[in-house]
Amino acid sequence: MSVQRLVVGLTGASGAVYGVRLLQRARALGVHTHLVATPAGVLNVHHELGLDRRALEALADEAHAPGDVGACIASGSHPVDAMLIAPCSMKTLAAVAHGFGDNLLTRAADVMLKERRRLLLLVRETPFNLAHLRNMMSVTEMGGIVFPPLPAFYNHPGSIDEMVDDTVERVLALAGITSAQPRAWQGL
Repeated sequence: MSVQRLVVGLTGASGAVYGVRLLQRARALGVHTHLVATPAGVLNVHHELGLDRRALEALADEAHAPGDVGACIASGSHPVDAMLIAPCSMKTLAAVAHGFGDNLLTRAADVMLKERRRLLLLVRETPFNLAHLRNMMSVTEMGGIVFPPLPAFYNHPGSIDEMVDDTVERVLALAGITSAQPRAWQGL
């Protein structure tokens, strides 16, 4: 079964282009999206891409405020197939790893884990310290997928856009969107 409903979270980590591209591509594939962008995420979208909150929210079918812990996606009874946090800050990773659902973004991630639904975190930090690694291990042990958006060079990308698009397609495919089109390794 292909994903029909997707939550996309954006945090203040660098790499806002991943969240924006995921929303754009999901719309093109006919996937219904819920967006939760933290204040730092909106600030980062503005600094990195020149978009304001209104322009960002227009990319999603539904946008929710991070403080709205009563939103539909905070409940396991609401039908959502997968969740992507792109980019995912180390603060958000830590909250997810420790079940600290103090806002809608981390509560929705907790719901994904408890309901055994797909959760992918595009963590953005380097180098990792031991706390980061332990938090990634914890999320993985709970069933989440930690996916640092590292570019693949075997496809010989000609631009940053091509590298971002390749990552986005891989993430959407991992989330269960069968119409996503990740590029396969062609060999040497």
